[in-house]
Amino acid sequence: MPMMTTREKLIQAGHEIFYREGFLAVGLDRLLNEVGCSKQTFYNHFESKDDLIVAVIDEHHRWWSGEVRERIQRAAGPDPRSQLLGIFDVIEEIMHDPEYHGCIYINAAVEFPQSHHPAHQSARRAKAETRNLLEDLSERAGASDPPTLAAEIDIIIEGALITHQIAPESNVCETARSVARTLIEKYLPTPSV
Repeated sequence: MPMMTTREKLIQAGHEIFYREGFLAVGLDRLLNEVGCSKQTFYNHFESKDDLIVAVIDEHHRWWSGEVRERIQRAAGPDPRSQLLGIFDVIEEIMHDPEYHGCIYINAAVEFPQSHHPAHQSARRAKAETRNLLEDLSERAGASDPPTLAAEIDIIIEGALITHQIAPESNVCETARSVARTLIEKYLPTPSV
């Protein structure tokens, strides 16, 4: 396994600490102590803490983009219709991971609510790609209106993520899956037997 560069170490440490404790709650000095690098070394790689935060969100998104597709495939097989519901199996699995501290994109958007902030924009781009994935699955499944089905399932997913974060004891995925099933039946033809 190749050695990590200092930049990669900073991104990895930033991801672990920011995700666990919050982007704004963790000071740069603490992060640098964790990595064992000086401010000068940090500024050789990043212009600011905000620049690192964007790199963390973007790196998480690069990883998650491939990971979510793999997990959906494992949960639901190759059928796009099944995958639209399989997403909720994946979400449920993630929510019950002891290392889960909420959706990193929602966390970033909440901590940086100004739409012009680079971290907010990075989170927004990542969320848009999730919508694109849903639209692709909807289209491949033969939905009568793929963009609308994707938008509606996306809203259900977002609601489930936030509800779980506020009330982790709730059975949110079962409810979300049931609502999504109703939508899928509305937009997709009944599969032939």
